[in-house]
Amino acid sequence: MKKLFLLIAFLFSFQLLTAQIIYETFQSERLGESRKLKIQLPRNYDTNEEKVYPIVLVLDADYLFEPVAGNVDYFSYWEDMPESIVVGVMQGDKRYDDGYYDDTNFMPADSGAAFFEFLGLELMPYIDEQYRTAKFIIAVGHDYTANFINYYLFKDPILFNGLIVLSPDLAPMMESRIPERIPAIENKLFYYLATGTDDIQGLRESTNVLNNSLKGVEAKNFNYYFDDFQDATHYSLVGRGIPNALEKIFAVYRPISKKEFSDKLMNKTTNPHTYLVEKYQIIEDLFGLTNPIRINDYIATATAAEKKEQWEALLEISKMAKKQYPDKNIGDYYMGRYYEETGEPKKAMRVFQGAFDKEETDFITVDMMLDKADKIKADFGY
Repeated sequence: MKKLFLLIAFLFSFQLLTAQIIYETFQSERLGESRKLKIQLPRNYDTNEEKVYPIVLVLDADYLFEPVAGNVDYFSYWEDMPESIVVGVMQGDKRYDDGYYDDTNFMPADSGAAFFEFLGLELMPYIDEQYRTAKFIIAVGHDYTANFINYYLFKDPILFNGLIVLSPDLAPMMESRIPERIPAIENKLFYYLATGTDDIQGLRESTNVLNNSLKGVEAKNFNYYFDDFQDATHYSLVGRGIPNALEKIFAVYRPISKKEFSDKLMNKTTNPHTYLVEKYQIIEDLFGLTNPIRINDYIATATAAEKKEQWEALLEISKMAKKQYPDKNIGDYYMGRYYEETGEPKKAMRVFQGAFDKEETDFITVDMMLDKADKIKADFGY
């Protein structure tokens, strides 16, 4: 019986540590029929009751859901993107009806217009109502559905904050309509476009035409990324494009890297404290997330402040760290370093000594801080 209990407990804990997949059937008034959905909830979704999550909407979920959901789970596990809710719409042989457009103005019509309204007026409000969502939505499409998600650029306010457009089968005039429309969009927009050298020839040509137009667009809220994968076919480019797109769209979200440290934090004009505050403000503004500042980012910005001898910036960083992590010794360490470098060794000694019972942080050990306090005491005879 004890072994059975342990097995059940293990299986329950394993379920909590993995992303949850939910299968639903959604009855649509706009479509006049039901649609099957696949929904992946983040790990520990049920236990983080105050946390909200961006949405990644996947069309062609019959084959596109798993590669998107797998990458989202992987990237969020390593904090390279926020944990997100992945919503997949199963389309099957309905995809061409769903993406139908008028043959005169080349905009959604009939079944295509109904599908357009289904996503914007039914499905997304339903997801917002049922789950804890942040106000940041990315849409993913491939060839025919990649063309379709572009139509949302032409409706104000646009439904999506980001588009992942994989080898689009563009409707006529879209190569010119999209670049013309972008400067008028007031929202921050992330746009990822991909093709491959072995893509379907007609799709590759129209994608390159679109890329040549988009890379010349000047719009402050437009963030554009393009990949042309060597030796990638129409289908294999999907597996390479999805992680590239997520990495680029969520670049600002990632912990401070060595490159970011050297290129930005060590820039002569950069104040490390200001940079840290602004980085997390951008994350909040873009993704609707009020995340705690990572320990890694405190250490990176504090290290930059030390190297640049910007002691007031170091003091501000230490205050923030003490407030956010009162039980850890990181804030005390950098506050002690501030006092050391600004001619107040007695205050530094007391701060180092006062943190002896706090939780160690990364390289900042109790012994290290007590050694620093003892050295000050010996040097100044306190």
